[in-house]
Amino acid sequence: MSAEPEVLRGLAEEVAAAARPTWLTVPTNRPEEAESIMREAGLKLRDAREALMTIPLRRHPPRTAPPPYTRTTARHATVCETVLRHPDSGVAARGTMAVLGTDAIADRIETVPEHRRRGLGSVVMSSLAENAVAHGATTGILVATAAGQQLYAALGWSTRATVLIAQAPAG
Repeated sequence: MSAEPEVLRGLAEEVAAAARPTWLTVPTNRPEEAESIMREAGLKLRDAREALMTIPLRRHPPRTAPPPYTRTTARHATVCETVLRHPDSGVAARGTMAVLGTDAIADRIETVPEHRRRGLGSVVMSSLAENAVAHGATTGILVATAAGQQLYAALGWSTRATVLIAQAPAG
């Protein structure tokens, strides 16, 4: 577990007592113990576990957009966004990555359902990794859903911890 059990217990109790919808996200290598602590505090856990994954960004495989898709990448301060478009249907896939020092955190990587299974997620991740390296990042970090874990593992990302997400009963 990333935190000592007493620390997690205190956080879980604080979240459970919150007056407004509040979430607790816990990366851990002891998920059963963490789940037990969170449930004892009265939190409702999401059914699906997620995964904290990392990669040395220079090892990320390069990918190019297959025709007829086009790729655009824009940077706003420390955040990069890549968008893949199809000429007939518009946005087909997108994602963002923020660079903080030597770390780059990927978020909201998504492919529109009718464009899935064409390698577009790999193209988005390749573009984001390339941009992050150009801005000084060396390590990629993300939290992956069960479905996303397959894509990221195929690209060389390694699972470092299980991620549990729970919410207060009022949430």
